[in-house]
Amino acid sequence: MKTDVVVVGGGPAAHRLAARLVQYGHRGTVTVIGAEDNAPYNRALLGSVLDGTLSPGQLTLPALPSTVRLLTGTRVRTIDRARHTVRLDDGRELTYDVLVLATGARPRLPWVPGLVTARGQLADGVRTVRTATDCHPLPAGPVTVLGGGILGVESALRLRRAGHEVTLVHREHALMERYFDAGACAVLDDLLAERGVAVQLGRRATEFMPGKLVLDDGQVVAAGTLLLCTGVEPETAPARACELAVRDGVVVDDRLRTSDPHIHAIGDCAEHAGAVGATVTGAWEQADALARILTGTNRPFSPSPQVLRPRIADFDAVALTPASAKGIEEAEETISLMDRAGGRYAWLALRGGRIQRGVVIGPAVAAVGFLHERAAVLPEDRLALLTGSDGTYAEDGVLPDDAVVCHCNNVTHAALRQAWTGGAHDPAALARATRATTGCGSCTGVVRELCATLGSPPQAQGGAS
Repeated sequence: MKTDVVVVGGGPAAHRLAARLVQYGHRGTVTVIGAEDNAPYNRALLGSVLDGTLSPGQLTLPALPSTVRLLTGTRVRTIDRARHTVRLDDGRELTYDVLVLATGARPRLPWVPGLVTARGQLADGVRTVRTATDCHPLPAGPVTVLGGGILGVESALRLRRAGHEVTLVHREHALMERYFDAGACAVLDDLLAERGVAVQLGRRATEFMPGKLVLDDGQVVAAGTLLLCTGVEPETAPARACELAVRDGVVVDDRLRTSDPHIHAIGDCAEHAGAVGATVTGAWEQADALARILTGTNRPFSPSPQVLRPRIADFDAVALTPASAKGIEEAEETISLMDRAGGRYAWLALRGGRIQRGVVIGPAVAAVGFLHERAAVLPEDRLALLTGSDGTYAEDGVLPDDAVVCHCNNVTHAALRQAWTGGAHDPAALARATRATTGCGSCTGVVRELCATLGSPPQAQGGAS
């Protein structure tokens, strides 16, 4: 039976869903509606635009199949659930059999006098990091980053590398405290100090004035640009307007259905099993699951364990958590490694020899992340694993083809091997062929390891290149 699918939202989740629907043999039309003028792009790499490493065009996701209708620069004004129609702000009306909300999230703005003008717009010199329009390179001068979560830390380090004087202000007493424990935070503190980022912990902003930010202890921090990295809120307005069930996000079940069985939700706007929002890879996972459901697979959506990797050049780190809070059981064993001078750290809580949760910094990231994703039993030589010396992510059959090597661009081990077979015989060539290493660069070591293991191509042996 032919089914007309309309997807509201033009981000990575919507793009992935549309592509997978076609791949899995969907019969009927697929229409994607994006509010931005751009074609869908990878928001996870916006920091690379902020510091000038990449241009906005380099973030563009692969073109959707020609059978997908992509409407950009327009928003959904109303959803009529009774008539199964959506009306756009340009007056057009579309009919759907299945509607998918992939509306993402919007920046959460803290209440600080001076941040917003009387017209409700951000004051001059204040930026967020949510769209390509936000992230054109910053003007010269000091930058203050407000918020010390993953985005704030990534942004501060990128801007420092681009030559800005950077101050990072965070209201908590540790950076990335949602994901890092005390040991990992200490290694992260060392990294920021080494790279010249000034950090103000346990401080709140009380007022913004052009060129400066006032803190709650009276300090005045230079802020030619104030970058807000203070979290996001699910974009639920379209769902609320048509009276779908909404808590923090749009409530969905294990088939990613809302309270209306003809409407689904995925990505940052969706709330599944009490969890709101997703990483880009989590949104892709939801999109893949929904595409299979809509093309006839009855298997319900079950999220994978979360693997959170900050996109920081020359700093391999990963925070590991269960797929949901319900997945946390009392640990039977913990293992740890602290090498602060060498910038290495690991703490893992295990049950049945498998990782429950933890955090790793250093060369063990690829191997540990892979083992956690697949709920695999850790090898007996734990020290070799934590020091990255056991070769777990080398080309020895342990790393399967579907393992994601480059999380920024969702490049799998199979894609890298295919590119190698096609003639990409060094990291630079693999980057051109697959985009691996072109985001944060944290997968560079794994890509080099793959090159070394596969060996030099015949024409390059003996010193030729």
